[in-house]
Amino acid sequence: MSTPTIASNAYQMAARLAQSTAGTEDLQPDRNSPNFGQMVQDAVETVVDKGRDADQKSIGLVEGKTDVVDVVTAISETEVALETMVTVRDRVISAYEEIMRMPI
Repeated sequence: MSTPTIASNAYQMAARLAQSTAGTEDLQPDRNSPNFGQMVQDAVETVVDKGRDADQKSIGLVEGKTDVVDVVTAISETEVALETMVTVRDRVISAYEEIMRMPI
């Protein structure tokens, strides 16, 4: 196959792709789809709530109102939630950096 034929095929494919995506510019986002910002806010609030619960149980242990097992469980849940949030944050930053490295 000659170079002009390859170039012609590439231009035709690009034109078809441009035509097929031309109608998608006017689409509105689905209102029922989850909002990324809201999901992040919910995740942070969950971690904060778990931390507060662990604090309350620790205070209850000092006051003699809570069992040690409950305190250890609450602290472990808080630790797992925090580690998960940090891992997600690292992945988001990594994805952002990868997108920024893409040529335009």
